[in-house]
Amino acid sequence: MNIFRLAGDMTHLASVLVLLLKIHTIKSCAGVSLKTQELYAIVFATRYLDIFTSFYSIYNTLMKLIFLGSSFSIVWYMRYHKTVRRTYDREQDTFRHWFLVLPCLLLALLIHEKFTFLEVLWTFSLYLEAVAILPQLVLLQRTRNIDNLTGQYVFLLGGYRGFYILNWIYRYLTEPHFVHWITWIAGLVQTLLYADFFYYYFQSWKNNKKLQLPA
Repeated sequence: MNIFRLAGDMTHLASVLVLLLKIHTIKSCAGVSLKTQELYAIVFATRYLDIFTSFYSIYNTLMKLIFLGSSFSIVWYMRYHKTVRRTYDREQDTFRHWFLVLPCLLLALLIHEKFTFLEVLWTFSLYLEAVAILPQLVLLQRTRNIDNLTGQYVFLLGGYRGFYILNWIYRYLTEPHFVHWITWIAGLVQTLLYADFFYYYFQSWKNNKKLQLPA
């Protein structure tokens, strides 16, 4: 654990809390992609299977349980809550997200560090997380109506990945033989997908204007 890893975890947690605040308090999921939330539920479900086989620390277990519980609860709210589901813009959220799952799984079967069940699923979760934000970004481009909480949610998600890259750099410089190419490349791809959003987010903040993405 180091300051960059902790900052990444807290930023990731903050993004989830912002989204839950919007859904639970305002009873609205307008501007939120159910497709992205379903992909994140799959990411956490496949990544944290080791919760049943290994124990690292109370902190580690608690964070895994929080992300598992929150991701599935968000999907439940958007699909089944009688008020929240009415605000879901299914006509705009049409990204065929299931087409991302199979290529990521095939890639995990071909490129992994160790060919075991848990290792392949963990690698699959890395590949899928790298592209899981795509439906959300496409939805924001289509609607061009980004409320503050949704914008903050996506910004914090991108910030979490940025802190993790700093964590990897720090560990590479301070720990001998710390090399994880699969994690690094997947994380870099994920961060690059946020680049356009970050540009327009900072432009809106600088000019004190409502955040909008180009169509």
